Amino acid sequence: MSAVMALAPAARVGADADVMAALARPDCAAAVWDRAAPDGVTAWLDGLEADLLPRGRVVVRPDDVAWAVGDMCNTAGTPEGPVREAFVADVAALADRFAAQMDAAWLRVRLDVVTTNACRKFHIDALRARLVCTYRGTGTQYGMAAPRTEPAQVHTVPTGAPILLRGTLWPAPEAGSLLHRSPPIEGTGEVRLVLVLDPMERGEDDI
Repeated sequence: MSAVMALAPAARVGADADVMAALARPDCAAAVWDRAAPDGVTAWLDGLEADLLPRGRVVVRPDDVAWAVGDMCNTAGTPEGPVREAFVADVAALADRFAAQMDAAWLRVRLDVVTTNACRKFHIDALRARLVCTYRGTGTQYGMAAPRTEPAQVHTVPTGAPILLRGTLWPAPEAGSLLHRSPPIEGTGEVRLVLVLDPMERGEDDI
């Protein structure tokens, strides 16, 4: 496993994908795989008009994630080509890794195009765990905080880097008060493309 450092007491950051396994440690509430998106993907997404960015939400088996994301691209009119294929393959690879780690037979897959201050308040999600990867724009922000306060020091996940976060339903005691939020971008003209993966049980409603 590559060198791993803690930017916040309950967060682990590493340049190798294996850092994501640190979420199972009792003292870890978040893990960041400090990587870039595949070659060309970030520049390609940055160059697309907002209405051509893929978006949608669906519950599928991990093996069907590539098909689902491809369908979102088709619906949005996202240009075809090798870079789009690399983007879809990268999302599918993250989904496979996350599903295996969570032992999840189903995943809720969301691609959101964000231009406002969505989820601007620091919080913990009401689920077992969540993977967030910002493919375009400013990444998720996180930090440690006492109850009913905001973090004094805020860290921003690099574009293209996935962060794996414990939620309130994680089956173990809380590993410190690590909170996260979407970065406040309203009024800046910034357009973000954010992937969110949640483990699901078969039959759960997509809400």
